[in-house]
Amino acid sequence: MILGHIGARGGSKGVPGKNFRDLCGKPLIDWSLDQLLENPRIDAVVVSTDDPQIYAHAVARGALEIGLRPAELATDAAPKWGVWQHALEAAEAVTGRQATAFVDLDCTFPLRLAEDLDAALDRFQDARPDMLMTVCEAETNPYFNLLETDDSGALRVCKPLPGGVWARQAAPKVWEHAGTYILQPDYLRRARTLYEGRVIPLERPAERAIDIDTPLDFRLVEWLMQDRLAASASD
Repeated sequence: MILGHIGARGGSKGVPGKNFRDLCGKPLIDWSLDQLLENPRIDAVVVSTDDPQIYAHAVARGALEIGLRPAELATDAAPKWGVWQHALEAAEAVTGRQATAFVDLDCTFPLRLAEDLDAALDRFQDARPDMLMTVCEAETNPYFNLLETDDSGALRVCKPLPGGVWARQAAPKVWEHAGTYILQPDYLRRARTLYEGRVIPLERPAERAIDIDTPLDFRLVEWLMQDRLAASASD
């Protein structure tokens, strides 16, 4: 059983209620939920939430009935890993089946395409890592233009290299999370953090990897989604 998962708390400090906020005609969560429900390789879908409205919506759409997540996993400081472990255990208990892969889609990355999910599943099947994570190249780089202050309050590059780095192109490449994770269930059960095992990247274009964390992010993604929908309608 390949288990699809979405974590969607009801609260958000940056954009209140963002996971259920309307984005181009449907709740933000549905842009990711649709991809899981419509993918023939995903056998079951579970939504972990502390919000009764989100939970009822997800179950009505076809998600497993696992109840609301425990209170200790419903804070903004709750680790993603613990949420995943609970969702896996609850889903296996409800279905009576063992998962063969755990696929998490972060619903704050709605510009992901269906083919991005398929590409991640293909790569995971071929490489058999403990975990696959989609990434995009970071716009800011700790070797070049990410700064911190020293004990005197003066600025310095976060990760200085001998001789310095004076052009972004010369800096070592670094990545950001891009909102799709696929794990071996046994790894998820035994590990305590993301990077204890063999975690491999799958790069995705930056324009499909924008994370909604602020009102400005939401407006930008909304504009890009409207542009995509308009282009699709004209085809």
